[in-house]
Amino acid sequence: MKSFAQNLLRRAGPFIGLIVVIALFSLPASTREFFLTYHNFKIILTQTVIVAVGALGMTLIIVSGGIDLSVGSGVALTSVVGAQLIAHGWGPVPVLFAVVAAGGVIGLLNGTAIAGLRLTPFIVTLGTLGVARGTAKWLADDQTVNYEGSPINRWMTTADPFSHALPAGVWVMLVLALFTSLLLRKTVFGRHVFALGSNEAAARLCGVRTTRLKILVYAIAGCYFGLAGLFQLSRLRQGDPTVAIGLELDIIAAVIIGGASLSGGVGGVLGSMIGALIMAVLRNGSQQMGWPTYFQEIIIGLVIVGAVFLDRIRQGRSAR
Repeated sequence: MKSFAQNLLRRAGPFIGLIVVIALFSLPASTREFFLTYHNFKIILTQTVIVAVGALGMTLIIVSGGIDLSVGSGVALTSVVGAQLIAHGWGPVPVLFAVVAAGGVIGLLNGTAIAGLRLTPFIVTLGTLGVARGTAKWLADDQTVNYEGSPINRWMTTADPFSHALPAGVWVMLVLALFTSLLLRKTVFGRHVFALGSNEAAARLCGVRTTRLKILVYAIAGCYFGLAGLFQLSRLRQGDPTVAIGLELDIIAAVIIGGASLSGGVGGVLGSMIGALIMAVLRNGSQQMGWPTYFQEIIIGLVIVGAVFLDRIRQGRSAR
């Protein structure tokens, strides 16, 4: 009975957290009138896209027992690559494939260094964080990359308050979430990812090619991060090499809030999506309350610490 209650709490925890956060920002009279409107929730969903798409890739990595600190820099680099290609006359579909491929290459390099050279994911991706950020600034000549216009700009727009249609980015996020959930739960690849994160040595003895699997996980996650970079480009309508600083913290926090464990072997897509939504609601509500940026950062930081603390509690209970 106790284990059932703990399992229920783990699964329902992200939903409870989301309800509590929404309720907190709905109570003050200064925010209630606009916060609970459909247009604001459309804005929140759109603001969730970048973190949520990144969280889908990070879910694969964390479930496999890894970590990636280079996401923010990768998003900046891929957004600059996309802006450069648009400025040179590329259409939206070729830009989409090129940017996703660029993200995949970054992930492939991370995975190869981690699995092939047997290096610590924390150190490798910390190094990649600097390399990707520096490369983005080099490609952009240390300035923003502007272009005249592109259909990509409409993928994340919420400018029309009278339109009830959700931006394309939200629909892509939902489709990717469904695809990733099926990939993790219904395929041999997904079962191997969970086995890798639970016990790498045991997985290897059971015939799982752990080296190749790690490289593949980071490469696939990199493709997600590249797509997040494209959505970042659509949102800003320019390539900015200084954007997305600290984005990796929001993404990792979203995954941990969603029930994943930093030790690996535990996690799910639905929880990560709810975690990303919680982060978006926190930022949206903080802005509507008129809180200064530094106060918002303090709140997000406390949420991250709280998420890691909850993960530690879950690990302790599992060990018992």
